[in-house]
Amino acid sequence: MKLRLLRNATLKLEILGKTILIDPFFAPKGSRPSFTGRAPNPLVELPASPDEILDGVELVIVSHLHADHFDPVAQSLVPKHLPLICQPGDEDKIRSFEFSDVTPLADVIDWHGIRFERREGSHGLGPVVQKMGSVMGFSITARNEPSLYWAGDTVLYPAIEATIADTKPEIIIIHPCGARWDGDLITMDAEEAVATSRLAPDAIVIATHMDSLDHATVSRDELRRYSTEHGVSPQRLLIPQDGETLQLAPGRA
Repeated sequence: MKLRLLRNATLKLEILGKTILIDPFFAPKGSRPSFTGRAPNPLVELPASPDEILDGVELVIVSHLHADHFDPVAQSLVPKHLPLICQPGDEDKIRSFEFSDVTPLADVIDWHGIRFERREGSHGLGPVVQKMGSVMGFSITARNEPSLYWAGDTVLYPAIEATIADTKPEIIIIHPCGARWDGDLITMDAEEAVATSRLAPDAIVIATHMDSLDHATVSRDELRRYSTEHGVSPQRLLIPQDGETLQLAPGRA
């Protein structure tokens, strides 16, 4: 398995000889509105051109329709014929962008020997969830590949803990940038990243969705410092830079 972080939640995953693009966000630096008044988003440029990112892609996953996960630039540039997996309820909107092969992940999808299973997520807790809307995570499994759990835009709450306990993933991808909306935490933060690592002592945890948006409150450096201070080794909590590629093999940390 090969995983390349592009920017924010945008990932390019190579698994079982197939190439999957997750949550394409192609907007140029500063071309989207600020969430907080601090700075226009995104805060950084992509590390590669959209053409390079799209090269070889055979499947697209869109976890939810927030613009930092599927923006108008990506909606226009991602080839409309590519199969696209989304959360239930988003399929009609995505089809309105002229995508022709859209499948909601209601439970399980098997695709070329790769299994996708929908997982619960909560984009915050309490009233802010009404503002954020529904989100999903997913598990990816394939023969002779490490099992992967992409938690997505969620805080750490009992459903996430149950997924980790029940599925025992070898790789967990989280978004611990500490994003806040009107003061409410809407993604994991450094404390929850450490707690996730402790829930899965045999897993590699990968932190993405970092240093990209102005409503984040935790930087890569801050996460690295906090996790080290709280006993999580950098070999177990990986914090890749934009454009970095990780080689991931089966087997526990």
